Amino acid sequence: MALLGSTVVREVGLRLLLCPLGSNNIVTRIACCSVGIVLPVYSTFKAIEKKDQNEEQRWLLYWAVYGSFSLVEVFADKLISWYRSEPHSVGSPLYYYLKFAFLVWLQCPSSAGARHLYMCYLRPFFLRHQAKVDLVVGSAYGEMVKLITAYQAEIQAVRSLFTKIMASADLILRGEATSVQPQSPKGRQE
Repeated sequence: MALLGSTVVREVGLRLLLCPLGSNNIVTRIACCSVGIVLPVYSTFKAIEKKDQNEEQRWLLYWAVYGSFSLVEVFADKLISWYRSEPHSVGSPLYYYLKFAFLVWLQCPSSAGARHLYMCYLRPFFLRHQAKVDLVVGSAYGEMVKLITAYQAEIQAVRSLFTKIMASADLILRGEATSVQPQSPKGRQE
């Protein structure tokens, strides 16, 4: 057990994170997901449960900036993909290292990166374009309601199927499921 806290393990972990394996480095992608989503989700939960308004605001600012960054990232990736041959990856092998550093900077209380980006860029943008954004969001919401209403039967069928699958999975996990033998069709002899 002493190995888990040893210098060797920390050094290996750091080397894996910083190893230049290209843009498809799974360790760096997992680190980005952990730092960008998992840690903030838990921190948001803690802020809500403690009813700490300063922490709640801090994490609301983070999510506003993170969501905006994710939106830009989706469109930027599509634009970049036109100019490179390798699909589904960002052009620079350093991209995920830069993204990791950016996500840490956003969350770090000493830098207040999310607050800075929100106050200097997002807030002025939305204040300037609030009426237009409200129209677009209202229209999109109305179309979404029409779509859901039009496909209510299909949505209900998927919901029912999902409920059955989850109930079966629950029985399997509890060990209460019995194996079902396939029945042969009538008229066939085995």
